[in-house]
Amino acid sequence: MNRDRFQLRRRSDHLVYTFHRKQLPDGKIGYQREDADLWTSFQPGFGWGVWDDKDGVLLGRPWNVPFPEQDADYPPEGEWVSKKGEKSHVYELVYV
Repeated sequence: MNRDRFQLRRRSDHLVYTFHRKQLPDGKIGYQREDADLWTSFQPGFGWGVWDDKDGVLLGRPWNVPFPEQDADYPPEGEWVSKKGEKSHVYELVYV
């Protein structure tokens, strides 16, 4: 399976965000959203999340995969949730 790119597909309205595997400025590997400066990255002690690079705010994370079961090399497929201000959404992470 190729894991160089994935999509977060919003369940409520089928909006799709595409992320590409890249090297972060600190040398670690992450996935950058193709239309914004948002990164999905692995944080030791926490696991995978979508982070706002400007202020480090967590915007999304896997819903049903506990940190100890997450692979540090690749974000888990399946259900993810997001929260930005008063809005929350449910997504499906799918490698494409």
